[in-house]
Amino acid sequence: MGTAGLGGFVLRRTVGTVLTLLAISVIVYVVFYVTPGDVAQITCGPRCSPEQVHQVALQLHLDDPLYVRYGHFLEGLVAGQDYSTGTSAEHCAAPCLGLSYQSDQQVTQLILAKLPVSLSLVSGAMVLWLVLGVGAGVLSAWRRGRFTERALTAVTLAGTATPVFVIGLILMIVVCGELRLLPFPQYVNLADDPEQWAWNLLLPWLSLALIEAASFARLTRSSMLETLAEDHIRTFRAYGVGERSIIGRHALRGAVAPVIALNANNFGSAVGGAVLTETLFGLPGIGQELVHAVTVVDLPVVVGMVLVIGFFVVLANAVADVLYAVADRRVVLA
Repeated sequence: MGTAGLGGFVLRRTVGTVLTLLAISVIVYVVFYVTPGDVAQITCGPRCSPEQVHQVALQLHLDDPLYVRYGHFLEGLVAGQDYSTGTSAEHCAAPCLGLSYQSDQQVTQLILAKLPVSLSLVSGAMVLWLVLGVGAGVLSAWRRGRFTERALTAVTLAGTATPVFVIGLILMIVVCGELRLLPFPQYVNLADDPEQWAWNLLLPWLSLALIEAASFARLTRSSMLETLAEDHIRTFRAYGVGERSIIGRHALRGAVAPVIALNANNFGSAVGGAVLTETLFGLPGIGQELVHAVTVVDLPVVVGMVLVIGFFVVLANAVADVLYAVADRRVVLA
């Protein structure tokens, strides 16, 4: 695949990503506005007069057709928007996702305050699931047919079938409760104390990483076995190249493309899928905030969170496709 071919693929994938994000925004916006309830009254608050509620309805363009309101929504994302809560006016800077019903805080600011926690959780867990998963997969392929492979296969199957909250509960009970090796996690900002930041996130990292590592171990094992069966690997063995060199320098390099793609996909989905982990360990991230917003029916926050999570998932899938194409030049770009 030449540079021109790769550039065309990236361009097509970028256009597809933008269109997918637009489709997600349409679906989420429509679901938001067909939800029963007086949006203007909820936004303004219970103490607002009918005149104030009407003013809020005008600010939210609730009397306009749905497609016009969606246009204003996109305008807010690009250029910002002015809002009135009945007693005060506020400018919401782009990208504007609206105001929270509960706190009148801009949803964008709320998300930006919670996002570092979720990214800290997923980034640290990603390092662990790559080390554990790829390492277990390589060892399983190297020891094929032996006890090591059977044991690792059983562990990965158990890891795939076990819910993340079960692993998290077991880790908290054993590590924090019985053995008292670690304190119960309390999130600390990275900038305030890097050591305590990592120390308090260790258990959440492990609980999330153990689930993901099982998938990486199975994928790495199957990719390694497929690569080890190829003709050029047989040629290396015929010339007397050592097994460790074949595994580390040749087979792993050929099997890394699907691992890269899976890692990009999992990172995006884990940002939104860490709801249980954040709730279990009391981490103030996007997942915990989404659960709270659903509980109190804070629809602008729910919509904003869903859009941001969708953005990460779609972007991660696009990055995965590009990385796969770069890592494996045999990929046919349709």
